[in-house]
Amino acid sequence: MLGLGLIGGAIAGAVIDHGPHAAPSAAPGSAAEFGRARQVWHSAPVDTLFPRTVNGKGAGPGGSDRVWIRVGVAAPGGCAGAFDPLLDQVLAPTGCLRLLRATYVDSTSSTVTTVGLLVTAADPAGMRALGRRWTGEHLGDRTDLIPRPVAFPGTPAARFGAAQRGSWDVQVSADLPFVVYAVSGFADGRAVQSPQPASLATAAGATTAPAQAGLGHDATGLAKAVHDRLTATVEAELHPTATASTPAAGTEKHR
Repeated sequence: MLGLGLIGGAIAGAVIDHGPHAAPSAAPGSAAEFGRARQVWHSAPVDTLFPRTVNGKGAGPGGSDRVWIRVGVAAPGGCAGAFDPLLDQVLAPTGCLRLLRATYVDSTSSTVTTVGLLVTAADPAGMRALGRRWTGEHLGDRTDLIPRPVAFPGTPAARFGAAQRGSWDVQVSADLPFVVYAVSGFADGRAVQSPQPASLATAAGATTAPAQAGLGHDATGLAKAVHDRLTATVEAELHPTATASTPAAGTEKHR
């Protein structure tokens, strides 16, 4: 199994870069590759997709470092109750094959963030259609289209519910059957009256409570970390001869 560190370098979309020496068995975004990619979650260790600790160098407000510690992993399941109703309708055309989720707390135990990985049943055309709609209609900015968090009793995320959501980030994969998202809030259980999408909460000069607390940075940083690890894991699974691997730190699988 793969033991992947936090991938450096930005990946703007979910397009896999095969590199000059790769010999792919299926074209990127093809139906065959979609079918193989959506099975990766079965074999990938939990700690590969949702590591116990995520180090976000320069991922906090003002370029500060951020560290997130995992407090719980939800059992893989369906999408019922995981999204606000309108978001559920937007995602429905792609189907919900499986939903994987984990919740993190920052190193100061001040903020909590749930990260989700939606494995869709869509074909390449379906994912491209969702991506075009998401971007073209600016759906990521709408406060009625927010993912819901997962609380874990006995942890700093025990009171993390819908009212506590402060910021969020949703990333629709361009060439793979995945949607990765993250939603963040305060660990003390306070309700947030005006949640703000991460794109605005991380903007220079933003003065809202979610922005000043770094909730947008939490959402974007963790969504990107999981997205990057997922992309690297799929690349290694589909093209093992082009990817170096090391022994995994954890071997528990998603079931």
